[in-house]
Amino acid sequence: MNDKISKKRKVKITLLNALVYLSAGIIILMLIGIIGYVFYRGLPNLSFDFLTSTPSLIKDTVGILPNILNTIYIILMTLVIVLPLGVGAAIYLNEYAKNKKFVRVIELATETLSGIPSIIYGLVGMLIFVQFCSLGTSLIAGALTLVIMTLPTIIRTTQESLKTIPNSYREGSLALGAGKWHMIRTVVLPSAVDGIVTGCILSVGRIIGESAALLFTAGMANNLFYIFESFLPEKAGSTLTVALYVYAKERGEFDIAFAIAVILMVLTFIINLSAKLAGKVLRKRKEK
Repeated sequence: MNDKISKKRKVKITLLNALVYLSAGIIILMLIGIIGYVFYRGLPNLSFDFLTSTPSLIKDTVGILPNILNTIYIILMTLVIVLPLGVGAAIYLNEYAKNKKFVRVIELATETLSGIPSIIYGLVGMLIFVQFCSLGTSLIAGALTLVIMTLPTIIRTTQESLKTIPNSYREGSLALGAGKWHMIRTVVLPSAVDGIVTGCILSVGRIIGESAALLFTAGMANNLFYIFESFLPEKAGSTLTVALYVYAKERGEFDIAFAIAVILMVLTFIINLSAKLAGKVLRKRKEK
């Protein structure tokens, strides 16, 4: 009987392992297929002039330099605002808040916000930041809209990371005479750096891939700004995803759209790799 049971279990384990490897293989093949096709269609259309020039209907030139810079500006502005807010809110909810019902309400609210379609964020951002706050269609209005969109992701990932830290770390630090904030700053946060980096990567992915909300708030202009100019009101500019939408949907120029998609993939890879390296550096400092 035991032999029969063990044989059945072996068969089940073998089947489950085969399904797992099959699923992983399908996902990897899909990823390779998508990336390969995008690069196949996009790489022939990339050139130095395409990356370093501005588009002009008069000169009949196509360039995405303003879109690349606007994307970087949007990412920087959003992260500078959302990271302190999100990490600070997660620290308060996990380390300071005593009312558990209040914490559960906030958690439910953040989960609900993360599921709202981006087009609704765009409409709200247009009403609040563009019109009510008189920022106009601008990069800063788009960044503030993206702050609201990515804030739930930062809060939840950081909070879950903080929950995984053993209480013995906190108790040991407090027993040695450290204050609560000193304990959080020197013990808890360095231990939660993986969750913070994960939230940052997820947020950057959503920022780079967002177009619907930015159409209403940042606009579709191909203006070229210096970094400090991008923080001013009425400085409208389109990101790479908005430019991709315009070229693919409005103009039907799919070769240019695929070239922009290649730049988006490379930019996403560079930013994610930089975030991973930053997290590794922070972990090494913590170990020292």
